[in-house]
Amino acid sequence: MSGGIISPSLSDIPCYSAAEIARDRALLDGKIVHAVAGKAWDDIARGSAYGTKSVLSITPEEIDRHPLIKDAGLLEERLGWKLSCLSSVNCRYGAVKIVGANALNRQLGLPRSRSTIVLMDKFTLLPLCLLDGTDISAARTASYATLVLERLLAPRRDVSVFLFGAGPIAEKIILALDRCHGERVREVLIRSRTVDSAIRLARSLGETVTFDIMPARDNRDLGRCDFVITASNAKAPVFEASEIGDATVLHLGGDETPPAHLERALRCGRVLCDDVAMVSRRGSQSLALHFSRKGTTLEQLGSVLGIRPITAIMDPSEIGQEKPVHITCVGLPMLDLYVAAHVYETLSGITNDSAGEATVAEATH
Repeated sequence: MSGGIISPSLSDIPCYSAAEIARDRALLDGKIVHAVAGKAWDDIARGSAYGTKSVLSITPEEIDRHPLIKDAGLLEERLGWKLSCLSSVNCRYGAVKIVGANALNRQLGLPRSRSTIVLMDKFTLLPLCLLDGTDISAARTASYATLVLERLLAPRRDVSVFLFGAGPIAEKIILALDRCHGERVREVLIRSRTVDSAIRLARSLGETVTFDIMPARDNRDLGRCDFVITASNAKAPVFEASEIGDATVLHLGGDETPPAHLERALRCGRVLCDDVAMVSRRGSQSLALHFSRKGTTLEQLGSVLGIRPITAIMDPSEIGQEKPVHITCVGLPMLDLYVAAHVYETLSGITNDSAGEATVAEATH
């Protein structure tokens, strides 16, 4: 004990399971998460919220020796084995999100990716709660889509969206687009590795959202869409550069965007990242790979080539009329922090005005 502060034991810390978080449907409602993420972006721009991300990957030798992983080369998606740690702070809280992912989990009937978040008081770093972060992660990732549509496609009232992926993130994206911009979206076309999964997602949400949802068997309609979102775990580009027009592309997955499209965006459009350094160091997304395959890094050449932070879209006049716009997002730890804090405050009955004072009291009770 020091200064009268007693560190709580793990048994004293509230734990919020996925079921508890899902029970209150308003917790991760797309419109609410969009507003929470907006506060995060404001604080990121002010420098009062910041964080870092590290990724540990399994070695090739371990892949070759592991009995489950021996058929990884036959997967239609990336193995994507990674242990990630996302740490962040703001003026009130600190948070660490631990992510474990492996595509072969599906063969065991397990989710490909699971997240766990520890929310802490910023200054004492005493834990306040433990949260299942899987749905929180999907919801904060979906907020990128609502932000981009709000800022870059603001004048449009009949936006066509082409969405690659039919997993939990794709579902959250569709629901968030409906809640935030339902009156502005005309249709969402879904393409996945299997037509069946796209059909299932379209059917499950068809009666829930206000716009049309249609499964796509190919990229035939890609060229007429205004907003393209890649939210899959593909291990190769999911479209050809010739198939896409001047759509805004939001890249949320792996190696999904062809080099020719990136080169065109670098040459005559705009390229943005949520964090250039994090995207570069992660090194698994198309934009970072585009540079590493040429023997350099995105971090080294990004500023020289005019690659901007995503915060530039807060003032669309900064982007201008150049097309296409390509945005690569690694997933900022600060967004997880803000959404996790929102869930904690809501479930524990803490109001925003008192939360700054309440955190230490909660931790030292």
